[in-house]
This record gives sequence, C-alpha cells and structure tokens, in this order.
Amino acid sequence: MAVQKDLDAHYTRMDKIFRLSLGEKGAYSCARFDGDFTMTTEAAQLKKHQFIVNGCNITKGSKVLDIGCGWGAFVDYLTQMEVNAYGVVLAKGQADACIKNGLNVKHMDSKDIAPETFGKFNAVTAMGSPEHLCSVEEYKAGKQNEIYKKYFKQVSNLLPVGGRFYCQAMVFGPNMVKFEDIPFDKTDLSKKEFTDEELMDIICRVFPGSWLPYGKEGLIDPASEHFKVISIDSGRKDYEETIRRWTAAFVKFNFRKYLLFASYTPNYLTNKSFREWMRRFKIQANLLVFEREIFEHYRIVFEKVKD
Repeated sequence: MAVQKDLDAHYTRMDKIFRLSLGEKGAYSCARFDGDFTMTTEAAQLKKHQFIVNGCNITKGSKVLDIGCGWGAFVDYLTQMEVNAYGVVLAKGQADACIKNGLNVKHMDSKDIAPETFGKFNAVTAMGSPEHLCSVEEYKAGKQNEIYKKYFKQVSNLLPVGGRFYCQAMVFGPNMVKFEDIPFDKTDLSKKEFTDEELMDIICRVFPGSWLPYGKEGLIDPASEHFKVISIDSGRKDYEETIRRWTAAFVKFNFRKYLLFASYTPNYLTNKSFREWMRRFKIQANLLVFEREIFEHYRIVFEKVKD
C-alpha cells in the first residue's frame, strides 16, 4: 500500500494551499451533487455527509471512525452532531492540521487499526483512502485481491453484526488501458495532448504507491465474506464537477496563498521534481481520466452480516 512518503508527496505538499483555498477543515473527497450542479460545493459536501449519516444509521452518541479522514471535514461534521467521532490519517500535513483544529484525529497507518486501538464502532467510513491500499508492485505480484480481502476483514473486526461501512473510492473504469502498455516514468510532461496510457503514467506519479481496484467488483467481491451491499451508485460525474471546482478554488486569488505560490519560485527553478509536480497539477490528469472513463467512482454502503 502507499506509505507515508507517497501520501506526503501529494497531500502534505499541498497542505497550506488546500487550507487557504477550501478552508481549514475543507472536504477533499467527491461531493454529492446527484447531478444538480446548481448546488454550491459546500452544499454538495453537506449532502454527502448527510447521506452517509442516514445510510450508516449514525445518531447522536454513535461511535464512528473515519479512515483516511483528510483535513477532518467529516470528523468535524460528526462532532457537531455530538457523535463520538474518531479519525486516522497517514499524511503528516493533514494530521497536523486536524490536531491543530481540535479534532479527535490520530496520525497513524490505517492498516495498524485493530479493535484494541480505539475499541469497536457503530459505523466506519472511508472516503478516498481505499484507493491507496495496493501498490503497483503489489498488483504485479498478484496480491491485490488478497490486500482488499484483508482490508474488509479489518473493517469487519471494528464493527458489530449489522454495523455499516461507507466506502467511497475511485476504481478503474470501462476504458482502463492494459497495464503492459503504460509507459511508466517515460511520458513527456511538456506535451499538450496525452494518450490514455500516458495519462495513467502521470496519475501513477501523482499518487505513487497506489493502484486502483478494477470496477465496483474490485470492492464488492473481496468484501462479500463479511458484508452485503445496502446501496451503491456511481459518483463519476459528481467527481468531475468536484475536481473542476477544486481547481478553480486553488487558483482563485488570495493574498496569503499567492505569497505562498511566490515562495515556491526558488524551488521551481532549482528542483526538477517540483517543476514536474507543478506541471502534473496543470495537466489535470485526475480530471481527464474520469472524463475518458479510464476511472470510475463508486459510493457504497455495506452492512456487516457475519464475523
């Protein structure tokens, strides 16, 4: 799975820019517009949180764990509901921001969570973290299904029978390319147009250490020993809209943010890897892979049926 340095390469590097663009506890996972793009981003994120609360039977006094909690948006929402909310996150910048903002969040690797860590929960959620469970190398070694089976067993151990797990994740879509055709680390980032295979190379550089499940079956099948599906829907179009709005927010003028951008100039001039990181941001490969249906996105409510 992705280790801390892999996640820090993306999430910690953009920590200050994110918080200056979307707020100290902004949500950095797909919002829930359900096709109504007249909604504000904030309203769509709130709609997502309300959907999860209803779908997972979360009420005042419930005990809930958010795995890969990002900057703590859902933990904060639950806390305001008087839910006993916990969050864990591996990216150091995100953990530090959550703790600074008074959220009950621990900086740790999610694979180390056990019933002894925090006790058991009424519900568990994971928004955007399941896609980081399997690395490219682990996929090549044929370990992906085993990794996801172990993950769902781990989540199952944190819940009673009847407890619910909300899983929101990117997966490979119908137009996913052949693995052997991807030119890993060879794509010329100065180009203006990219093949699907080149986009996959760029995405693997954006999220090092991560290889997605194949379709919704890549999540449902390894979960089936412990969980049944209560609801499932595609969030691909919603994710496309969310990414466009994040991009607009990141470039929107803010004096402190633009001073921060200016402070990156020496690093940009002297550090090739940083220039490549900035170029990848400009290419918006994460949006293009959804528009081309190389990626799909699913929102699934699971219910535990047996230990």
